[in-house]
Amino acid sequence: MNWDGRSLASGCLAALAGLALMTTQALAQAYPTRSITMIVPFAAGGPTDVIARIVTGHMAQTLGQTIIIENVVGAGGTTATARAARAANDGYTLITGHMGTHAASVPLYPKLAYHPEKDFEPVRLLAGTPILILARKDLTPKDLKEFIAYVKANETMVNAAHAGVEPIGVPFNGTGPAMNALVAGQVDYMCDQIVNAVPQINGGTIKAYAVATPERNPSLPNVPTTTEAGLPAFQAQAWNAIFAPKGTPADVVAKLNAAVVKALDDEGVRKRLLDLGSVIPATADRTPAALGTLVKNEIAKWTPVLKPVN
Repeated sequence: MNWDGRSLASGCLAALAGLALMTTQALAQAYPTRSITMIVPFAAGGPTDVIARIVTGHMAQTLGQTIIIENVVGAGGTTATARAARAANDGYTLITGHMGTHAASVPLYPKLAYHPEKDFEPVRLLAGTPILILARKDLTPKDLKEFIAYVKANETMVNAAHAGVEPIGVPFNGTGPAMNALVAGQVDYMCDQIVNAVPQINGGTIKAYAVATPERNPSLPNVPTTTEAGLPAFQAQAWNAIFAPKGTPADVVAKLNAAVVKALDDEGVRKRLLDLGSVIPATADRTPAALGTLVKNEIAKWTPVLKPVN
């Protein structure tokens, strides 16, 4: 065979490409060979942190490697999410994102340093987390209608706690610290994910006016829905999910997805999540593609609601 320079170059490039493909496949087959870092974009003790720890504890057993939780706070979770987007796409740095970091952040932050759809590989939806309207235990209003009237009449005096996303109120590095402030009576009210609130409501350290879902939650059967309480237009459920940096090998994503599925099929894991009021995703929502569709739909849903008015 008569090889010229171009043929030689083509042959070398083809060989290198084949070697790279085989190396990537080999790495994916061996994965994981060391510990995995799971970034949680809020302070420890909040709902995203709690769900991440429950699920990754079981995932670590399945994968045979330790999963280290790293709490990175700031800017409503976007600081940590931008860091995760820049991480190596080898499957060893993941993030437990949620509705705020991967949907609401798009309209809220015009200069967002990442794009939820373009910069991540969706792995698996973990849980839905209904939103509750909460207040300190000794706030005067007895029900939601009284509460709305009270806030309107005292809007310059009442303080609302939030996780650093909303433009008004008292910001915290996550709803864990915000909840502590509500329990201590340092703030008057907040809207929060159910996972963060069930123990406090049942313990009588805070009060719940309503849950923003069509039906009552089994973990809080005495808390009315917003429809029952007279505010049917307010329906909201957050969610948590695992994402990997864009370009993470498909085989690695598949292994991670399978580990999450196994965790959410475990009776112990399911009980812990359900006791906290979480909604475990249906079978049809188990795939990376389903999570990708959810992110796309949630961005479209929240953008017109949260986009700043000029």
